[in-house]
Amino acid sequence: MHVRRNVWELGADWADPILWYARAVGQLKGKRLADRTGWRFWAGMHGYHQGLWEFYGYKTPAEQLPGKKDFDDLWLQCQHGSWYFLPWHRGYLIGFEKLIRATIVSLGGPDDWALPYWNYFKPGQDGLPPAFASPDWPDGKGNNPLFVEQRWGPDPSNPGQVFIPSDAVSLDALDQLKFTGVESGGETGFGGIDTGFEHGGRNHGKLESDPHDQVHGLTGGEKLFPGVSPRPLPGLMSAPDTAGLDPIFWLHHSNIDRLWQVWRLIKPTHLDPVQQDWKDGPKSLGQRPFVVPLPDASLWEYTPGEMADFAILDYTYDDFTPAAHSSTIAPAAAKPVTPEVVMTPPIVEVVGSIQAVPVVGKLAEAQVPLNAQMRAKVASKMSTAPALSTNGDEPEKVLLNLENVTGYSDATVLQVFVEFPRKDGAQSIERKVGSVGLFGVTKATEANDGHGDGLSYVLDITKPYSEVAGSSDIDPATLTVRLLPVAPVHEASEVKVGRISIVRQGE
Repeated sequence: MHVRRNVWELGADWADPILWYARAVGQLKGKRLADRTGWRFWAGMHGYHQGLWEFYGYKTPAEQLPGKKDFDDLWLQCQHGSWYFLPWHRGYLIGFEKLIRATIVSLGGPDDWALPYWNYFKPGQDGLPPAFASPDWPDGKGNNPLFVEQRWGPDPSNPGQVFIPSDAVSLDALDQLKFTGVESGGETGFGGIDTGFEHGGRNHGKLESDPHDQVHGLTGGEKLFPGVSPRPLPGLMSAPDTAGLDPIFWLHHSNIDRLWQVWRLIKPTHLDPVQQDWKDGPKSLGQRPFVVPLPDASLWEYTPGEMADFAILDYTYDDFTPAAHSSTIAPAAAKPVTPEVVMTPPIVEVVGSIQAVPVVGKLAEAQVPLNAQMRAKVASKMSTAPALSTNGDEPEKVLLNLENVTGYSDATVLQVFVEFPRKDGAQSIERKVGSVGLFGVTKATEANDGHGDGLSYVLDITKPYSEVAGSSDIDPATLTVRLLPVAPVHEASEVKVGRISIVRQGE
């Protein structure tokens, strides 16, 4: 069995697995765009944007795209905003790993190569692995295939210094009890909401929303090109249509794939969906199947159900602890797959909302008025709630929704705070409740390319709400929501939250 290892713990910056990876990437980058076993073909399966690919030099205007059948069957295939997000990307990684391994063998390398992962949660490992940060090979010569110029990082004042700020990402997704979420403003679950084939859905599951989206935007960043575009353009990792061109993409997704298995191992009740249309995938709904090329250019079709059976896959990870100081999960063999039980979805009701909040510069905030009757209902439910509801989830939750977020800045990451105002006008009580990354927002904003109504995010604010909102010195009529961008948002990016709402989720 092939073992995927932490890229920061391979023994050296240019340890053999990374050196062979670079050699294979260089080989694949030299292939035609239409070659199923080429670097750019594989990136196009995740997404494609003609303007960005040509501007950044990954396609010439005269270069031919893959033929219609390959384009229609294989390109623009990635699943986002869908309960297929995790299994589709797992199959995509497996196919890519096979291609890299076969290429390494053809170059005289080892046949046990496995894709490393980048665990940016470990102390000292939040920076870009050194082999990816230098334009040079280890001998000091240029043309390192792992180096990408369009990787500008989270700080516009220091472009090219890539790191993942610890306060901009979290492992909160591992606390989700259910894989599948609900669409109507409630929690989106660990793995996403029930969809068909969805290349760019608006509601991301918790793991996709954080840390997946943030790491994309924080790694790629964005840059202004005066005379080319009035808006900053995304780095490769920042946009779904270019992310697969960056060699670090695969190490990021290897970590996301690892965290899926971590979630499953944490508790025996963390289970994958039981529904047949999840296990059999969108092909069972009459839609596109999941299919990738093998190293010989033949096609391999796979289903989510096959990807969920970790015990039969030809790889594992060297570590199933989520971060440095966790020791509750051993890297043992996977448990037998027991499907998630289908339960009645919870009730979701609006407690308060406010429309149209633009996000420009370093701060956006809004005062959300809360309905008195709904506030009383939430308080009553919380005071009488049992340990678990009839659907096996927490019985009563208060959620913050950022709905219909639109704009043209996929690299933006917003840290989200709520403030509870005091009756006497004294300083409000503030709590940080998470962060969101706008990865995919451009595609979701443009009606001719996506669905046009933007992206939506759900943050659990039950704990601060229950601890603070009932206090006698707190004004219960409003709640202030503050959005702090990691990097200032350019006015031309037109980022806007269509609605901020506070909702209760319960029975």
